Amino acid sequence: MTNIIILFQRIEEARGIKSLLVRNGYNVNSVCSQGYQALANADDLGNGIIICGYKYADMIYSELREYLPKGFDMLLIASKGVLGELSDGQTVALEMPLRVQDLIETLEMMTCAQERLRKKARLSPKQRTPEEIAVMNKAKELLMNRNHMTEEEAHRYIQKCSMDSGTNLVETSQMILTIMDM
Repeated sequence: MTNIIILFQRIEEARGIKSLLVRNGYNVNSVCSQGYQALANADDLGNGIIICGYKYADMIYSELREYLPKGFDMLLIASKGVLGELSDGQTVALEMPLRVQDLIETLEMMTCAQERLRKKARLSPKQRTPEEIAVMNKAKELLMNRNHMTEEEAHRYIQKCSMDSGTNLVETSQMILTIMDM
């Protein structure tokens, strides 16, 4: 489920949009009237969508966009004049007066995009640190020297041991180093 924060200078507007979204099956995590509140909530949540107006008591949307965590998308709801100035390329915008169907369809599009990104991140291979790579290389080197394996054979051996023991490649490499260095 996508995290949703609603931010408008007038709290009544934010609550009205929350009510509309809840009636359409969305879960709203928080409703705010100041930018710092929204940023604090966004930091706690890590990712999601912030639905907001143009201006708040403590900042405007462009400052908020700058400070939002990387995993957050912004849906700006503002007048035609304000939207004409919008040029950051990262903000999705809807023009006032707002049509409910436009809001729901746009939010659905943004939610689907976030789900795709989360799925892609889960499926992408984990990036190893230089220390982890060094451990794996050291284990391969040890296997190659002691057991007269090629690098490919040593790597396959570590992979097989990893699958058999249910541990990741780095942990398996560390176990090999511990056992064979005795």
